[in-house]
Amino acid sequence: MAARLLGWAGRIGVDPLDSAESRLQKQLTVALCVGTLPFTIGWSAIYLAAGVPVAAAIPAFYSLFTPINTALFAWTRNLAAYRFSQLLIILILPFLVMMALGGFRQSSAVILWAALCPLGSLLLEERRKTLTWIVGFVGLLAVAAIVEPHLAPAPLPADFVTWFFVLNLGTVVAVVFGLLLYFVGQRDYFQERAETLLLNILPREISEALKAGPRTIAEQYDEASILFADVAEFTPMAAGMTPLGLVELLNEVFQCFDTLVEKYDLEKIKTIGDCYMVAAGVPRRRADHAEALVDLALDMQAAVAARDFGGRKLVFRIGINSGPVVAGVIGRKKFIYDLWGEAVNMASRMESHGQRGAIQITDRTWRLIADRFVCAPGGTVDVKGAGPTPVWHVVGRE
Repeated sequence: MAARLLGWAGRIGVDPLDSAESRLQKQLTVALCVGTLPFTIGWSAIYLAAGVPVAAAIPAFYSLFTPINTALFAWTRNLAAYRFSQLLIILILPFLVMMALGGFRQSSAVILWAALCPLGSLLLEERRKTLTWIVGFVGLLAVAAIVEPHLAPAPLPADFVTWFFVLNLGTVVAVVFGLLLYFVGQRDYFQERAETLLLNILPREISEALKAGPRTIAEQYDEASILFADVAEFTPMAAGMTPLGLVELLNEVFQCFDTLVEKYDLEKIKTIGDCYMVAAGVPRRRADHAEALVDLALDMQAAVAARDFGGRKLVFRIGINSGPVVAGVIGRKKFIYDLWGEAVNMASRMESHGQRGAIQITDRTWRLIADRFVCAPGGTVDVKGAGPTPVWHVVGRE
């Protein structure tokens, strides 16, 4: 029932140019105001049957005013006017019913319905405006306390007054509970979205550390492995593609690689253009860091060979190195989890000096994986800053 009401309310007064937040505010305003109509109609009928026509006329006025006001809102789409007028009568009408029935007790604390005004404002408006409605509600309570000794109690049976206490308290509490349930649901929804977004940017361990307090996070890892993968002959291929087509192609490739990274519980560090960077052994230390990355590299090769991306056959160069690194998060804005150290630079050189379709690894990585994988000597590569460096090419698994 609530879902159908929200769905119907979502079509009232909506402008095609409305933002998602504006549409939600309109939807909830209409749902709250129209959703109370069954109660005001019922209260009006009961008061009329009990012989207090003045008290019955007040909720009846709300029952007539709200549909007309909602129809006017659907035509004008003026949310501010609609919201203000509805909140105002929600605040004032219970006070008038209380006066018509002769005080707090004789009206069964019907003025509690006026509390829906500041609560509705908290849900639908800026918080500074809610303060005004809270002051208005407290002011009405004070006025009610002042005028109550001068009011003539309505001739209502004691049982009627008692049961209306139950109805007023129970219904108002139920409505308030519904509003709070909505608040909690929205909070959990946005927290879950924020958590998912954060975990797409940072490892879980790092995100938990950052949530504990803003600080520089850096840690030394004595044993880790780093992989770089790059599309061979990417520049001439990109020159013949539209920007959108190029981005869609890379997105398709990297989504495929992301699935493989999750399979081996590795850490994707970043993408730079057509380059894809992965690490093993950070931030979760593991003894098989080199083996896990070579397994990933072989699966990446197989995935690229088995299918087309954007209607094209791609070939990758892959480079892997192992060694000590520093990993962490620095800066205050647009930060990422990154790695630093000579081992990272050497892994990048393995990729950039590699051959099309080859997985090129350093001698240090080879010593860690030689008993599980078939490797062929790749000669030496002249690496800037390191000189002639022996390399190996991974052929396959043993």
